Amino acid sequence: MEPTKKLPLFLVTGASCVGKSTMCQLLFEKEEQYLVLESDILWEERYNTPQDNYAAYRSLWMTLCANVSQGGKPVVLCGCCVPEQFENRPERRYFSTLHYLALTCDEAVLRKRMVEGRKVTDPAWIKSSLDFNRWLRENGGTTNPPIQLVDTTERTPEQAAQIAHQWILRCLEEEQHC
Repeated sequence: MEPTKKLPLFLVTGASCVGKSTMCQLLFEKEEQYLVLESDILWEERYNTPQDNYAAYRSLWMTLCANVSQGGKPVVLCGCCVPEQFENRPERRYFSTLHYLALTCDEAVLRKRMVEGRKVTDPAWIKSSLDFNRWLRENGGTTNPPIQLVDTTERTPEQAAQIAHQWILRCLEEEQHC
């Protein structure tokens, strides 16, 4: 069955340890006008296909989000991503708009969160997270569509969640007036 309601999809991204999961947990508490889902819950090694931008994984999530939103509330999907991984998927047709928000932070702060906070010791993981964080900070505003950036360097998780919540509500309000 094709989903009949086309609602927006909100995608919250960012490097490992930047605060996505914590912020999304806080957004769960504000879920009145939207539903929050964490994409890592369905991750399996078979989806690890960077050569095609994780096509099967993105399609799976877009189909799931489209079906969930048939209940009348848009979905906020939290997990690492960039617009090109969603915008060109056939399932894009299920949504009115895709909105992107990325959490970023200062590189030294991110490294400290990874090493001291989460006890990450894998140099490749640390490097890829730092690289992705840097890429988002340098390119987020120039992607198509642009990614709204929220710097968590000096913000509490509650402050970041409040910014994200207000952004979601603002986007929903703007969409209603179109």
